[in-house]
Amino acid sequence: MTAKKQEIEKQNELLQQLKGQKSVTRDGRHIELCANIGNVHDIGTVLKNDAEGIGLFRSEFLYLENKDYPSEDAQFAAYKEVLSKMVNKRVIIRTLDIGADKQVDYFRMPKEENPAMGIRAIRICLQRPDIFKTQLRALYRASVYGKMAIMFPMITSEWEILKILEIIEDVKKELESEGIAYSKNIELGCMIETPAAAVTSDILAKHLDFFSVGTNDLTQYTLAADRQNPDIGPFCDTHHTAILRLINTVVQNAHKNGAWVGICGELGADLELTELFLAMGIDELSVTPSAILPIRKKIVETDVSQIKDKVLGKYL
Repeated sequence: MTAKKQEIEKQNELLQQLKGQKSVTRDGRHIELCANIGNVHDIGTVLKNDAEGIGLFRSEFLYLENKDYPSEDAQFAAYKEVLSKMVNKRVIIRTLDIGADKQVDYFRMPKEENPAMGIRAIRICLQRPDIFKTQLRALYRASVYGKMAIMFPMITSEWEILKILEIIEDVKKELESEGIAYSKNIELGCMIETPAAAVTSDILAKHLDFFSVGTNDLTQYTLAADRQNPDIGPFCDTHHTAILRLINTVVQNAHKNGAWVGICGELGADLELTELFLAMGIDELSVTPSAILPIRKKIVETDVSQIKDKVLGKYL
C-alpha cells in the first residue's frame, strides 16, 4: 500500500469517528453543520454523512425537471418527502431561483443582455405572484411534516421582504379559510448574495429570523466578476478582503437584531476559512454532503477564544 493511500485510509477512519458527534469547538461553541442538496434523491447522502440538517434545499429542480409549471400538489409531495425523511432536523427550502444561468423555456423570459443582473429569483416571484403563491401554499401545507424554514434568494431591498411577508399573510389566511393546517413555527430568512443585502442587513434582520450567505453570487457581484466567464479567474479572488468584510458585517448586524447567520455558498466548505468563520461568529455552515466530516474535524479541533483576534486581524 502506498504512503498516499495509507494516509487517505487513516483520514477516512478518523472522519468516521466523528459521525454522531456534535460540531462543537474546544471552547464549547456549537456550529450547526448542514448539507446543500439539489433534489429529494440527495437525502440518502445527507444522512450518510451525518448532516445536522439541510441548510439549502434548491427547490428550482421542480421547475427545471418539468415541461410546465409544477402543480401545488406536486411541490407539496416533494417538500413533504424531504421533511419526513429528515425526521425533525431543520430543512431550509429556498424558494424558486430561476434566471441567470438557470433558464426554463416555459417561463418565456425575455432575452436579457445581462441576465445575472436582470429578472431572476425573487424578482420573478414578485412580478408573477401566482407562481410564488402556489409554491408558498405547497410549502406551508408541507410544514406540518417536519422542521421547515423558508429562504428567499436575490434580495436587495427592504421593500421586497415587506412584500414577501404580505403575500405570506395572504397565503396563511387562504389556508386557514380552507381548514388546511400549517406550522406556526416556520423560520423565515433570506440569502445574502448581493452587496446591497449585506450592507443593509441590519434593516433586513428586523423582519427575518436568519440569513444565509450565498458566497458564489456575493463574490460575483462584489468583484464585478462574471462567474460564468472562464477567463475571469485571476480577477475573482474568493478570499478578497471585501467579501470577508461583508460577511463579517452581516454576522454583526444579524446578531444585534436577534437573527442567526449561515453560509451556504462554496466558501462554507473552504477549510482555509473555517477558523475565520468561527472567529466571526457564524452560526451554521451548509456544504456539499461529502465536506461535512472534514469540516467537523476542523471545528472540534479549534479553540475560538485562542485564535479569534489573530485570525480576524489576518483577514479583515
